[in-house]
Amino acid sequence: MLSWGDMTGPLAVMFNFAFYFPLFMAWIWIVAGLWYHFHWERKSPGGPESPPPLPATPPCSILVPCFNEAQNVRETMTWLAQTEYPDFEIIAINDGSSDETGVLLDALAAEIPRLRVIHFASNQGKAMALRMGALAARSEYLVCIDGDAVLHPCAVHWLMHHLLSGPRVGAVTGNPCIRNRSTLLGRLQVGEFSSIIGLIKRAQRIYGRIFTVSGVVSAFRKAALQRNSYWNTDMVTEDIDLTWLIQADHWDVRYEPNALCWIWMPETLRGLWRQRLRWAQGGVEVLRRYAARVLSWRRRRMWGLLAEYSLSVVWAYTMAFIFLLYFLGLAVEMPPALTVTTVLPRWNGVILGCTCLVQFGVSMMMDSRYEKGLWRDYFWVIWYPLAFWLISMATTVVAVPKALLKRRGTRAVWVSPDRGLRP
Repeated sequence: MLSWGDMTGPLAVMFNFAFYFPLFMAWIWIVAGLWYHFHWERKSPGGPESPPPLPATPPCSILVPCFNEAQNVRETMTWLAQTEYPDFEIIAINDGSSDETGVLLDALAAEIPRLRVIHFASNQGKAMALRMGALAARSEYLVCIDGDAVLHPCAVHWLMHHLLSGPRVGAVTGNPCIRNRSTLLGRLQVGEFSSIIGLIKRAQRIYGRIFTVSGVVSAFRKAALQRNSYWNTDMVTEDIDLTWLIQADHWDVRYEPNALCWIWMPETLRGLWRQRLRWAQGGVEVLRRYAARVLSWRRRRMWGLLAEYSLSVVWAYTMAFIFLLYFLGLAVEMPPALTVTTVLPRWNGVILGCTCLVQFGVSMMMDSRYEKGLWRDYFWVIWYPLAFWLISMATTVVAVPKALLKRRGTRAVWVSPDRGLRP
């Protein structure tokens, strides 16, 4: 993305890191993702509608924390009632909603025998809602989805397949799919969730540990939660926090691409900024809290995650510093050693762009078995490095001081998200 020119010294080192780090990580994800695909994924040729047989079908509790979900909650519960698993209950937690969510949930409970509703008098946050749902659950196995998500009827079966495969499997993350794709931001996120998020989870599964389960669709063994005091209520992203906690406690976390869940995503810049800033802050909070703990030799399988995320934060600040030097150079004359002549893509930008297209192509090849029409958005993703890398850089730079200055113990509560433009 940037041009070296005749630079030497520290500035050349920064430019080299800014270029080679994303290039190196992209190829690591591509190679490891392909390994995952051919080693595990292709062994289930039937697709999401053909899950493998289970050794048993113990009870399962589906937890649905809801905050101001009046527009979505009926659709969510209707789909959950169609779940193709023999023994399950649905627990909806109304977290002090100010709209008609509570009334709608009570009405749905009369229509859906498997549904129970818990009401909070005030907004306590998603982590506390999940805690209460887990304590109220009658089973050892918990599936958690968001109150505006639509879960595939076979998704619970796929998630339970992993939880029942071994006593050390503590969590499984499913495969979120974007529902709204009518704008450029929506189409870019379709590609992002397959090529970036899906491919990274496949790759991380190969080299040891997963950075985070998906907060919108995941499953847990209650014993793993109990050993780690359930979800922490003072973390901005409770899903990242809990993933690191249970993996540091030597539980296995897996990824199941066949466990599909359709979600709404932001399609405005303001909504996207707020979402990505929260994600970035959550990652930095986890790094701050658990970095020292996972450095022990017994937790060495997490070192790859620690290095990957730490270097991504360094990359964001490196990019921000390069841009700062460039804009300062437009205003005042800079010393030759600190002069950045251009931030426009040249040959290195072409290499990164081509790598991005390869990455998206590989991941769309894998995910096309789960979503039809992915290839229609393929050539839109050429804009991804320009748009989303800049947003990632900016949100990380802002998130680091927010996370470092945040007082521990401050309750994280809900803020209604931007769910995009509906078709």
